[in-house]
Amino acid sequence: MRFRPIYILFIFICLFSSCKDDKASAGGSILEKDDQIWVYADTFPISSSLIKVDSIISLPDSFLLGEMSSSYGTLHADILTQFACPLGFVYPSNATVDSICLCMAYRSWFGDGNTPMGINAYEIDLDEFDYARSYATNIDPQQYVSSASPQLLAHEKVVVASIKTDSVYSTANSTYYPVVKARMSDDFTKRFFTIRDFDSQEAFNKVFKGLYIVSQFGSGTVLNIIDINLAVHYSFSYSKNGTDTVVHDVKSFYANSEVRQINCISYKDQDEVFAKLQADVNYNYTISPANIYTRLQFPMAEIQQRINSRIDEKRPYVNMGKVKVDIDMSDDISTRDKWSQPASEMLLIKESAFHRFFTNRELPSDTCALLAEFTKGTDKNGKNEYFYTYDMSALLTNQLRFSNNPDTLNMVLVPVDIITTTNNNTTYIISIKQQQTVSATKTFSAENADKPMDIEVVYSGF
Repeated sequence: MRFRPIYILFIFICLFSSCKDDKASAGGSILEKDDQIWVYADTFPISSSLIKVDSIISLPDSFLLGEMSSSYGTLHADILTQFACPLGFVYPSNATVDSICLCMAYRSWFGDGNTPMGINAYEIDLDEFDYARSYATNIDPQQYVSSASPQLLAHEKVVVASIKTDSVYSTANSTYYPVVKARMSDDFTKRFFTIRDFDSQEAFNKVFKGLYIVSQFGSGTVLNIIDINLAVHYSFSYSKNGTDTVVHDVKSFYANSEVRQINCISYKDQDEVFAKLQADVNYNYTISPANIYTRLQFPMAEIQQRINSRIDEKRPYVNMGKVKVDIDMSDDISTRDKWSQPASEMLLIKESAFHRFFTNRELPSDTCALLAEFTKGTDKNGKNEYFYTYDMSALLTNQLRFSNNPDTLNMVLVPVDIITTTNNNTTYIISIKQQQTVSATKTFSAENADKPMDIEVVYSGF
């Protein structure tokens, strides 16, 4: 005879409710004490606070360039980048250079798109970048660019993000993106065109280490740049049927994944902003890139002591460890600036593993780092609510079996960018990194009077 699941559940409930002591035991009247399974539920309060983040590892798929002031600080972003060598390329023997342009396509911008900003470029003339090394966003440009390095643009480029003077077509998503084009100086153009070291990237890097692209004025706009290249416009002639023909061509040198690219990011007034936000006991803030994160503190000693005292020294197993982080969306989302939107993906990671995880480019794991998506739902009153939800059951199960648990387990909320792939209708994460673009996530603090934060734990002993 086959039992349907509903009948099995009914039998389990009857056994569960028949227990007369204060322990919930499945099959308690049948099994010996040592073989009984105790099941309990508890709720533990969480504490929260803010931490300053001076830098992140720079692995940009896109670049930030510009300066923007907001209630979360004044973000300034510049770019240090090498350019990929066109391996084996050879200019025609009679080629002459017409001009070289710095071209930067941008997907979007943050802040006020009607505010002008000034851009210039300098050649990297000191240290050379190591492709095998990871660099932080608080890198010091003076280590790579000397004060003697001249401005490389023929004229400082003034950009107004909302005014699209030129564009480029992307075949990847059939979209036109606005492009900033700036003519390089004659001196740079002549020297760059003499470079013929195209046998290897290493040889090319020796004669041209890259560019330092800077925002020199304006504090209202940050561009989100998706492509950077140096376009060499040259011409050459050839004879056909006794007639000389002039050909005009372009060779582009790209800043891509084959070379080292670094976004230099700083906040001019981070300390003042941090002190102001920290004084707000009702809310926490997670601001990217590289500014402020939120720390969640779990009472590990209390959790371990409570669980061990109730399961009679059996092996602990956490069946559920639910943490809900509520997002404050009291402002009308349609009126917010794009940059102030909450992060789409938020990682909850052990603070002790923070540096190792991102340096080694690890992936989320149930015992170290948990990933949650920005979620919209409905509360018990029928009103919209926004949150991240984490299941810490595997992490707590693993943690409870340590003999040297800390009194408090510190974990950090980190906004992240993820790259996925799909195989056999299953989606896998293949890369995760700290968010390189701009976002601002305001969450209810653990001590908020209306929405205090806790962790709901259902656990058992075997």
